[in-house]
Amino acid sequence: MEKKKISLTIKILIGLGLGFAAGILLYFIPSSFVRDTLIVDGLFYLVGQIFLKGIKMLVVPLVFISLVNGAANIGDIKKLGRIGGRTVLFYLVTTAVAITLALAIASVVDPGQAGSLDLSSVVEKEVSINESVPLVDVLVDMVPSNPVSAMANANMLQIIVFALLVGVGLSALGSKVNHVVDLFSQLNDLMMKIVSFIMLIAPYGVFALIARTFATEGLAAIRPLAAYFFTVFGVLILHAVLTYGSILKVFTGLSPIRFFRNFAPAMSVAFSTASSSGTLPVTIEVAEENLGVSKSIASFTLPLGATINMDGTAIMQGVATIFIAQVYGIELTFAQLLTVILTATLASIGTAGVPGVGLIMLSMVLQSVNIPIEGIGLIMGIDRLLDMTRTAVNITGDAVCTLIVSKKEGEFDEAKFLGENSFNLAAK
Repeated sequence: MEKKKISLTIKILIGLGLGFAAGILLYFIPSSFVRDTLIVDGLFYLVGQIFLKGIKMLVVPLVFISLVNGAANIGDIKKLGRIGGRTVLFYLVTTAVAITLALAIASVVDPGQAGSLDLSSVVEKEVSINESVPLVDVLVDMVPSNPVSAMANANMLQIIVFALLVGVGLSALGSKVNHVVDLFSQLNDLMMKIVSFIMLIAPYGVFALIARTFATEGLAAIRPLAAYFFTVFGVLILHAVLTYGSILKVFTGLSPIRFFRNFAPAMSVAFSTASSSGTLPVTIEVAEENLGVSKSIASFTLPLGATINMDGTAIMQGVATIFIAQVYGIELTFAQLLTVILTATLASIGTAGVPGVGLIMLSMVLQSVNIPIEGIGLIMGIDRLLDMTRTAVNITGDAVCTLIVSKKEGEFDEAKFLGENSFNLAAK
């Protein structure tokens, strides 16, 4: 009988639990050479830093290649005209709204100040607080004078802008550059494979980072982590109900309550699988059978949404940025918050639905405003628990967009939307 493989999520959660237990145990052991030098600042530091360096190593090449690949392959929307334009605009606007909402609520809740956690004592890194930068300078600085220098210095906004220009250029040139587009597609596959390699050591990295944190801070780290978890969860629910519900009502006049009821089967699958791509067949069928969307529109907007609509991930990035900045004692300026919004929104075009990529995109956002990425290790374990909710929110946004476009194009079957004989997973 073949043994069932343990999923990466379960392994990370096990690493989180064992790291917590080991850290608390060491916290109550008196200081000694073995405890401090060999274990906490030796073994735990070594394993944790190797994992974080692996993530950091991938940020620049992954962002550049995935964004070029994503922008180049959206070329098909030119043929579909306004449908493609409306779809991409909807996804980018809701992503910007999602991360803005996350930053605003996290700034009010202050999850990083819920306890006495101070990560500056856990990592060997000096944290500097940037001076306020005028908004106009932020916008001007988005355009790189030297793309190679931007990559060498990990200037994320400049890398994103250059990558999008390259991708759009490849898309405009069409069949002339098929070989180049294929090359970027293959490079993207290569980056995904390397990400999967790095994620193999994620459980050990999480164990080491969590153990070192709790060995240093003790139980003081629990309250801010709980505050982070419930802040992200609350913003996800608020965005799904308030943002999507309001947009649906304003642009279609349809009942948000009926929409959520009709779309519930797809949301339940997304929640259980934590994969937008894996849920796609169910999402398309539910959209057609329960929401009354035409097949031609659903088959375009929903797969596109699974690629570029990352509202749930943007919410996590927003709350995590505020949380990690607060535990490091960094006060973000308005210009830095704007940088986070622009970086996360534009990067969503190339964010693949692969485990680990969201983590690397978060490190990219943190680097864009000079926040130490070491804080990722603290939230990574519990963040896996939020992944299921994020996926359900992502596909809900895809469905709302599809419904709006379908209604605007006159390809909406209201009888199906209002009908009672809807698609049901139990009947399949």
